[in-house]
Amino acid sequence: MATTRISAKLPPDIDPTKAPIAFGRRALPKLNEEIQSPELLTQQRALMSLCDLVHDPENVYQAIQIGFLKNLKSLLLHHDSTVRQKTTEILYIMAIHSVGRQGLIQNAVIPVLTELLDDPVDICRKNTHQVFDRIAKLPEGAAEILRARLIPLLVLKLKTELDEIQEIILGTLSNCLRVEASEALAAGAITILKEKLTHSSATIRSKATWVILEIGTHPEGKSTVCEVIPVLVSLLEDADPGVQAGAAGALMFATTKPQGRCLALRAEAIPLLLKLIADKNNKARLSAIKTLTMLAEVDEGRRKLLDHTDVFQQCLRDPCEAVKRAAETAIRVIRCKP
Repeated sequence: MATTRISAKLPPDIDPTKAPIAFGRRALPKLNEEIQSPELLTQQRALMSLCDLVHDPENVYQAIQIGFLKNLKSLLLHHDSTVRQKTTEILYIMAIHSVGRQGLIQNAVIPVLTELLDDPVDICRKNTHQVFDRIAKLPEGAAEILRARLIPLLVLKLKTELDEIQEIILGTLSNCLRVEASEALAAGAITILKEKLTHSSATIRSKATWVILEIGTHPEGKSTVCEVIPVLVSLLEDADPGVQAGAAGALMFATTKPQGRCLALRAEAIPLLLKLIADKNNKARLSAIKTLTMLAEVDEGRRKLLDHTDVFQQCLRDPCEAVKRAAETAIRVIRCKP
């Protein structure tokens, strides 16, 4: 699979000259007319100018008010790749702003963008996925993506997309699956995510663990997540702290079920989790403590942890209140006689 970065540079035969924007937001109505022009060069110039203007949230607000989004939606399926590229770029820039995200949701842009998931131009697909990722950061945006039945498509795209786009998709899935996970599970998400846990990219490994974590927060996902527990345990030794933290977090939810605890113990998770707790600079500490507390509820786990309460005692002096409280709970559970 290709790993080169996607370029946003326009083709060399495209005239980059922009339409004049000397009057700032007062130019928006004129640009709105020009993007509907039958002249391709006029459309391209107007879109390039609009790209500059929508960095200002006030311009985004006005653009939405005067009906820009209706015209931009129609350009998403334009035959010219430069028009599609600049249109998706504009929508992505708009989605960076809160007012823009709200406008995209209210104007039903998501279903139209779905048509670009198979666009032959890499940058068009990348921009499209960046829009989804930004929208998914809002609860109502995640709900709209779920309503558009996009989740199965996004899960399958993890098998074929460029690494750079996979990273974006995983971020979108993480936010959406916080709301609902059933469609992702039905699409075989766990099998695909299991492959991503051993990907050469640390970013993809890390983001895959966070998607699995979100799946594990749902009752219907806990049993399925158990399938990847051995891989998650192995990632506790990953060279990347972000991957370690994600793996520890996913294990925390996976071990809430008795089956998950047994699998984690069988995979020798306890020594690796104790090592993470001892590392005061590791952001996985809190999840590691909570996971060990789960394992201490099993007789085998409790016996193994009784000789390591000193590790938890050290956490009682931690500056983080959450870590101190978790350590207190862990010590209590470990010392509790059945």
